[in-house]
Amino acid sequence: MSPNELKPDNETLLHLICGKIASGKSTLTGQLALAPKTLLLSEDEWLSRLYPGQINSLGDYVRCTGLLRDALSAHVVALLKAGISVVLDFPANTQASRRWMRSLFEAGGVNHRLHYLDVPDEVCKARLRSRNAAGTHAFETSDEQFELITGYFEAPSPAEDFNVVRYDARQPAPTE
Repeated sequence: MSPNELKPDNETLLHLICGKIASGKSTLTGQLALAPKTLLLSEDEWLSRLYPGQINSLGDYVRCTGLLRDALSAHVVALLKAGISVVLDFPANTQASRRWMRSLFEAGGVNHRLHYLDVPDEVCKARLRSRNAAGTHAFETSDEQFELITGYFEAPSPAEDFNVVRYDARQPAPTE
């Protein structure tokens, strides 16, 4: 599926991304951001630049990403109102994070797509190990950290009423 298939030229969208660590979220968001009038905002990039060496635990991450979300919320809404689609490379992996994201597209008065990468843990862990070995990512994550963080993962449910685009292991999934 190409970015242009998801966004007619006249529709401003907020793209959201849901998937476990190393499921291919950043690769997919990079592809989505190639669409005209579309801006990518990457949580990992912002966190690594604003808080270098300060995110060493799940608690550190929760604190720093909360500050970042507070700082960017009004900006994201302003971009959407200006007709610029936003690809939000922030994990939409819990109901709470998805409620925050819903507030953005509702305040911006635009439509959305929740891209859900449903990739098995074994595939994610293999990609994670490769990514760690290559040193190409802003953060290195151990298998133990993967398990801890994945314990909080909540797949999107129909009751949440999102426009979900699902990618599963049978599709040619992007790699992160």
